[in-house]
Amino acid sequence: MRRRVVITGLGAVTDIGTDVPSMWSSMMEGRSGISTITAFPQDEQWPVLIAGEVRDWDPGDVVGHREARRIDRFCLLGICAAEEAARDSGIDFTIGDPYRRGVVIGSGIGGILTIEEGNARLIAGGPRKISPFTVPKLMVNACAGNVSIRHNLRGANSATATACATGGHAIGSAFHMIQRDDADVMFAGGAEAAISPLCIGSFASMKALSVRNNEPTKASRPFDRDRDGFVLAEGAAVVILEELEHAKARGASIYAELLGYGTSADASHIAAPDPKGTGAYHAMRTALHDANVNLDQIDHINAHGTSTPLGDEAEVFAVMSLFGEHASKLTMSSTKSMTGHTLGAAGGVESLAVVLALKNQIVPPTINLDNPDDGFKLDFVAHTPQERPVRYALNNSFGFGGHNVCLAFGVYDGT
Repeated sequence: MRRRVVITGLGAVTDIGTDVPSMWSSMMEGRSGISTITAFPQDEQWPVLIAGEVRDWDPGDVVGHREARRIDRFCLLGICAAEEAARDSGIDFTIGDPYRRGVVIGSGIGGILTIEEGNARLIAGGPRKISPFTVPKLMVNACAGNVSIRHNLRGANSATATACATGGHAIGSAFHMIQRDDADVMFAGGAEAAISPLCIGSFASMKALSVRNNEPTKASRPFDRDRDGFVLAEGAAVVILEELEHAKARGASIYAELLGYGTSADASHIAAPDPKGTGAYHAMRTALHDANVNLDQIDHINAHGTSTPLGDEAEVFAVMSLFGEHASKLTMSSTKSMTGHTLGAAGGVESLAVVLALKNQIVPPTINLDNPDDGFKLDFVAHTPQERPVRYALNNSFGFGGHNVCLAFGVYDGT
């Protein structure tokens, strides 16, 4: 018999809120976090001038200002999200068996800010100018390692790196570890801080980013016929997953239950999605099978919905193909319309949105959806949140490389 897994702690640092309550409040208000880039100077050469930056946030309050200088921004975001999740869970990590607790926190790109800084130092002053903290800062696994150290997590400790599917893979991997009795408690999620000249320039050269520079808050518009690309954002989100009986024994407050995990590969193109959404279709179907939930039981989907022409079309096609007539009865929203695309953190941020939708029985909106694309016949929760019964919900995450992840969540029934 599989062990049941519940969510008992949430943590987030995003452009629409630097903790979970403020992030959720912004989602309920339909507020965008997209604005003009301040992270680095830009001139007329730059076609993209907007991103989702985390503002009014001081990681030194959590890790200390001296230590913060030795840690890359993506890792600081993840550490702070994990700290909030740990507090929220109510677990005392100073007692109990540390070998039954672990962490899987990934990043799509990792310490790109440290890489760019190190390269600049090398060019300007030679190898002697490179900081000895460069490698420990840039490692994709740095966040998982630091969280493990801070909370004495001596069990499983790993990091996923599957582009925009990273956070979903991290949560799914941690879920299976608890299911098969390798752990009782797991931190899981993703962190990303890639608003840098190289990343913005690279994505812009691919024509992947929105160039709606004069209207930043309207630039991310999933499923709208006027969408012109995604908006890069930074952030982190971490959940505490816990074995049900372990959580009940300590009287934990339970947000929701994680029921299923499905993965697949497009195996078609390194950057573009399968145009028919075949991989997305199979990831969702596998998650439902793993969860033992029927198609007609799903009430809501938090879409990957990046605001790219091809990606949104493929996901809608997959949902309509899989759910058939039931597709018209479910809601599907994209919170990236508000947060922008946090790449490796997206699966974590959007899992929080699903968990809170289940807890509060209200689903977040897709803002900026003024004119749904032709043929998109789904309820995308345009503009404002929607109160509705939500018993089961899915969260989709798809990434460059053809990686597809779907997580199935349900309301915890108290048994």
